[in-house]
Amino acid sequence: MQTLPDAHGYFGPYGGMFVPETLMTPLRDLAEEYERARVDPQFQADLAALLGDFAGRPTKLYFAERLTAKLGGAKIYLKREDLLHTGAHKINNALGQILLAQRMGKRRIIAETGAGQHGVATATAAARFGCECIVYMGAVDMKRQALNVARMKFLGAKVVPVTAGAATLKEAINEAMRDWVTNVRDTFYILGSALGSHPYPMMVRDFHRVIGVEARKQMLEREGRLPDLLVACVGGGSNAIGLFHPFLEDEDVKMVGVEAGGEGTLEGQKHAARFFGGKLGVLQGTKTFLLADDDGQILITHSVSAGLDYAAVGPEHSNLRDVGRADYVYATDDEALAAFHELSRTEGIIPALETAHAVAHAMRIAPTMGKDEIILVNLSGRGDKDVQQVAEMEHVPLKR
Repeated sequence: MQTLPDAHGYFGPYGGMFVPETLMTPLRDLAEEYERARVDPQFQADLAALLGDFAGRPTKLYFAERLTAKLGGAKIYLKREDLLHTGAHKINNALGQILLAQRMGKRRIIAETGAGQHGVATATAAARFGCECIVYMGAVDMKRQALNVARMKFLGAKVVPVTAGAATLKEAINEAMRDWVTNVRDTFYILGSALGSHPYPMMVRDFHRVIGVEARKQMLEREGRLPDLLVACVGGGSNAIGLFHPFLEDEDVKMVGVEAGGEGTLEGQKHAARFFGGKLGVLQGTKTFLLADDDGQILITHSVSAGLDYAAVGPEHSNLRDVGRADYVYATDDEALAAFHELSRTEGIIPALETAHAVAHAMRIAPTMGKDEIILVNLSGRGDKDVQQVAEMEHVPLKR
């Protein structure tokens, strides 16, 4: 099946380059530089060294023995991206893009962030290479992810609050794009997910493929075969496409992406399940599935997890759904919170609220599968950043 976008950046009918004229030249320059870098042995060697020595790859494949026994069905394995430096998969892409920035002579780095993990990863990469770093973040997300805001500042980044609209990820991306339009000569925009204009969906996916490449090898070594089912949460979809992509040709391996079902009523604006009630449209550089009203106005979304609280999904995910290679479901806020607690208490692993959506689906589906079947969940991030938020939601006092 198609694994590269066409010359215009499309995965089937999805993708493309829908940006102001000012950004067309820098995007084409970026695409050309990336094409050179992706076949440059030195670039790949430098990236591999950073991923190993700095980020901590390869990450472990972990058998969730107690959770498996409790659910009474399929074996559940976790790909431990939460063990990476900065606590999530986001560092894979940040390191890849910062190396591209060095090749292109760009010393000013900008980024957007929702849950804060991409912001932390970008600030970390910028500090490692001595670059100026500005991170745009919605004011609502800054409040619920205060720990990550502090981490970015400690790393030397300037965190710019965005108060427009819903003051979450969509608005943060808008501000980052405005900055880039104004400062294209010296600025590199490290986009945080597999969305936006070409070449970002392809580029971000490629930098995260290491997740699936490692998981595939580890599963064969551990079980002597591939898993029956892959599960990952999907906001923009970077951690999911990174896991899925190396398995695309393995037709016996099913794939499920889990969106944010929010309050569970998929009418109105209390969710971020783009494949359930969404429609084809264009948002922030790409044509894909998104949540909009009948007049085409982008809807305000909701999720307990800041990283899934976004109105559009990465274009490659839209294409995988169309061709039937991957399925997409949703988990509600309540299901994600229940999974957050269950994994914490059963396995001693506190997951990010984003990741908890994937865990929720694994908990839902595992009892319906045979004990000889295998589920592989991408544990995309750890939950330190969410402890304060969950405690406040559940009125648990935290002593200082």
